[in-house]
Amino acid sequence: MHNTLDIEASGFGRNSYPIEIGYVLEDGESWCTLIKPLPEWTHWDEAAAGLHGITRAALEQHGRTPQVVARALNRALVGRTVYCDGWAHDYAWMAALYEAAGLSPNFRLESAAVLLPPDGLDRLGPARQRAQTSLGLARHRASGDARLLQRALSDLRAG
Repeated sequence: MHNTLDIEASGFGRNSYPIEIGYVLEDGESWCTLIKPLPEWTHWDEAAAGLHGITRAALEQHGRTPQVVARALNRALVGRTVYCDGWAHDYAWMAALYEAAGLSPNFRLESAAVLLPPDGLDRLGPARQRAQTSLGLARHRASGDARLLQRALSDLRAG
């Protein structure tokens, strides 16, 4: 098993920002939190909101500040490599989170692709779908997606 992480965001593109982050560790421990947007984080894509089902009102009411979230991640993930399946987006959103917090991550975010054989990315989607059916988890929430990725990676690596 590997440590996995997922980030939900306000949308895609240059002005998007993280709104939820979740991870699952090798031992199954998981954590997830909403992130309260900074005043300058204004981009909001209704199509993205339709996928993850998170509202700005929920973020304002229940979200934790970027600094609180970044500190919690650093405490839990110190020295670890954490894998994600959307590295280009997740890396940018992670950078936005840590920049807003005035901190640096003390863990490494890596693409799940490095764990897979050359055709592995083609098989990751179907493996994730099987994991979703098996685990009965909804998609497009951070810790659920991290758990699905973890299971799919484990299944693909097992053969």
